[in-house]
Amino acid sequence: MTTEERLEKLELELARTKRNSRRLILGGMGLFLGLSALLVAGRTTTSTVYAQEKTNDKTVIRANAFILLDEQGRERGALSMYSFGPALTLLDEKNKTRAVLSVGKEGPNLSLADEKGKPRVFLAMDEKGMGLGMFAEQGNSLTLAVIKDGPGLNLVDENGGIRVALCLDKDRPMLDLRDENGKSRAVLGSGRTTAPDGKIISYPESSLLLFGPEGKIIWQAP
Repeated sequence: MTTEERLEKLELELARTKRNSRRLILGGMGLFLGLSALLVAGRTTTSTVYAQEKTNDKTVIRANAFILLDEQGRERGALSMYSFGPALTLLDEKNKTRAVLSVGKEGPNLSLADEKGKPRVFLAMDEKGMGLGMFAEQGNSLTLAVIKDGPGLNLVDENGGIRVALCLDKDRPMLDLRDENGKSRAVLGSGRTTAPDGKIISYPESSLLLFGPEGKIIWQAP
């Protein structure tokens, strides 16, 4: 396998990890913001009980929404049914949404926000895998995705650019270090290629590529 082929393989695997992380994490973020907007608009403040029954001396209440109030009568939480599924939303004493736990058509999501109501942590799962995102106040973030082919980790700077990308595909770890312009400056990983007869050939040895700011290889091994 040539240096160019190895680099192309690494880029494809890292790009796949980035796509899966972004899809899972942004899905949780969108749900968090949507439910927060509903609570602020007061669209979930009605608790409709449509059935009440007793089973083995226990009262069962069936409803499509429940509102939690504190001692001052302020809304602190809501358990509601939406078109996508059930969701539990918790607010602090300043009426900021701090946590949302939901189960949608694609799977469960957990979102956590800071004291300003800004989403900071997301955990999501669907049929293709699971993802975790943690976001600093300055915009730096860490995203972790685990899918069928393996786990992947991205470290993102305050401008949204990936600076460190790490993924593992069938025991083939790959690491890509990038500068502030998104250009790869150091790439480490093993190789794999497909022979003309369709047989996959693996190269267990790792290769290390170092790049200059213009993208040209300045050192490599082997």
